[in-house]
Amino acid sequence: MLVNQQPKLLIVEDEVLFARAVKRRLQKAGYECVHVENLQDARASAKQFSPDIVLLDMRLPDGNGLDLLAELVAKNTAVIVMTAHGEVSDAVSAIKQGAMNYLKKPIDLEELLISVQKAEAATVQSNSLDYSRQRNAHIIDSVELLGESPAMQSVKAQIMRISQLVAGDAVPPTVLISGETGTGKDVAARLLHSSCQCKDKPFVHIDCASLPAELMESELFGHEKGAFTGALSTRPGLIEAAEDGTLFLDEIGELPLVLQAKLLNVLERRVVRRLGSTKERAVHARFIAATNRDLHEMSRTGHFRQDLYYRLNVMSITLPPLCERDGDALLLASHFATQTAKRYRLANRPAFSEDAVKMISGYTWPGNVRELKHQVSRAMLLCHEGQITAVDLALPLYGVGTQISTHTPLDVAEKAILLKVLADTNNNVSESARRLGISRMTMRYRMEKHHIK
Repeated sequence: MLVNQQPKLLIVEDEVLFARAVKRRLQKAGYECVHVENLQDARASAKQFSPDIVLLDMRLPDGNGLDLLAELVAKNTAVIVMTAHGEVSDAVSAIKQGAMNYLKKPIDLEELLISVQKAEAATVQSNSLDYSRQRNAHIIDSVELLGESPAMQSVKAQIMRISQLVAGDAVPPTVLISGETGTGKDVAARLLHSSCQCKDKPFVHIDCASLPAELMESELFGHEKGAFTGALSTRPGLIEAAEDGTLFLDEIGELPLVLQAKLLNVLERRVVRRLGSTKERAVHARFIAATNRDLHEMSRTGHFRQDLYYRLNVMSITLPPLCERDGDALLLASHFATQTAKRYRLANRPAFSEDAVKMISGYTWPGNVRELKHQVSRAMLLCHEGQITAVDLALPLYGVGTQISTHTPLDVAEKAILLKVLADTNNNVSESARRLGISRMTMRYRMEKHHIK
């Protein structure tokens, strides 16, 4: 069952008047309902209708409901059995065989609705966790942080040390991964997950920058039915979906201040409370956060909670920009070229020409590994001579009007570009960074590198 899909419910009941009353009440509550009166029709409807939940009577004209129960449970369908007085033994057997609940006739419609809602919530959570495992299993199995430079060897050693800290029932320390956009923070988080005991558990990735502000709280913490307009059913949040696996909060610096307080409470007390609920649920997941922003500076200026920053920054990993990873650019370029050839089933993987090798090694890669990957993939698909040349790579010179040609040394070109943009913006570093499509932190680094005050 998809979270945003109308829940589908099959009623298997031969008492027509009672079944109609049940159908009307459930339809009013937002469920799509189908009613059948016997096992034969129930099997056909289960196949065609694919219900999320089945209300199953035990005594039917053509047999016992238990005969159908095993088939439904095998398909991971939630089943609530309905029994008449004196059939409690059947109800016990049904529970042992996988039914979620049983109700004894005469059944109060409001009690029945509550049971259906509980079954729905359990199904949504189960499906959410299954989806999380399936979605991330192949990614986690093959994750690799490439790089042989001293800077990357240091990062890998940090990841292994942190992974070894998680043992037994101890609460794992939170980890904060920082670095420029495109340096591989997501890969580092997945490597952390796959290197520890929770590698077979869910890995839930939350991009705080892409979640709509009005939905962010509900997505993270979950909600009860009726908690707000449009909350037609109970839904567990992504924090709960992580179970005892890993919750990765990407771009944590984009999280609104009001939600930072709620997240701090989750980290401190290891409990979460859904919107509209008074019940707190235990949280067993480990937390990893990532940011390309300076959280220390943000906390100093009041744009990020200082207490949350300290709580997240128990263990920290800083990923270096690609320009500080000597030799890794060529290694990564070769890897991405092989990946692209395999993805598009290219018979032969083109080699890099001498001028392409020089360009890859000498370029500063302001977009880091992500930029390198995209440029190499593009060059792989566009080259025609069996070789990837510097022209195929088509690396930008930004076109800011300076006297730069394709023969200009890269360091000279970069410094000229920085000086021109700073002059155009009256030395406004933030605006200059925005025009160049890089972060303020990267801009500062480039200025220091070229001794620009």
